[in-house]
Amino acid sequence: MLLQTLVTGLSIGGIYSLMAVGYSLIASILSFSNFAHGAVIMLGAYIGLALATKLNLGLGLVLTGGVIGAGFIAVFNERIAYAALRHRNAPPLYLMISAMGCSMFLENMVYATIGSRLYGFPEFFKRQVVHVWGSSLSLLDVSAFVVSMAAILALHIFIMRTRTGIAIRAGVGDMTMCSLMGVNTDRLISIVFFLAGAFAGVAGIFLGVKYLVYPTMGWVTNKAYIAAVIGGLGSLPGALIGGLILGVVETLVSTYVSSVVRDIFSFSMLIALLICLPNGLMGRETEEKV
Repeated sequence: MLLQTLVTGLSIGGIYSLMAVGYSLIASILSFSNFAHGAVIMLGAYIGLALATKLNLGLGLVLTGGVIGAGFIAVFNERIAYAALRHRNAPPLYLMISAMGCSMFLENMVYATIGSRLYGFPEFFKRQVVHVWGSSLSLLDVSAFVVSMAAILALHIFIMRTRTGIAIRAGVGDMTMCSLMGVNTDRLISIVFFLAGAFAGVAGIFLGVKYLVYPTMGWVTNKAYIAAVIGGLGSLPGALIGGLILGVVETLVSTYVSSVVRDIFSFSMLIALLICLPNGLMGRETEEKV
């Protein structure tokens, strides 16, 4: 029972981590919280749903289509809503307000065009289970965790081993200096948003497969934001650790205490952690430049 609960928690935590990585990528390079990230996750789920139901594609192609579609949606969102503000050196608060507006616009566009019905993905795993040490583990949960960890590992290798990854790390340190060194910062930011959108696409599809697809499903990113803050907003390892911690803790509380107090416990944990560690578990201390 405990092993099954832990695997379920790691599965949910892996999805939280995918979403939190998107938050942290953008926060690390632009110093603002992209609250439109949840809408990109929702649209990625709808793209995957269309590929699965209209074209009868398998999970692999559905994931590929969702990743590419959500990635380009995130880039388009940045060009429309944030680029002009960036070029005018607007404060991060303005970017956050614009992000909130984008989120509401995209959700209402889905309401107006697709409707408010709840949709389910085909049963890719057909309720298959894996038996380990006397516990029956859902193949969906195991797959979600494995794919999440593989995606985050691939991102880590990309950032640490490629020229574009080095440029992203340089931009995190000082975007102005990065620009003076000849880096096309607009292109760099587009790559960061595409990566964040790609992770949103994977998270949205697994959320849709595990639960349902509907216009407000992006609000689950509140949990991902908690995970990102717990790990340290702007830290990719922190996003991974924060997501896994939150997923496991929520599952344990739901199983052994009550699902009613799950969200209360999550937000209480966030408040307690920020009181003790304002920068999260792996966040770095920053100072305002004047």
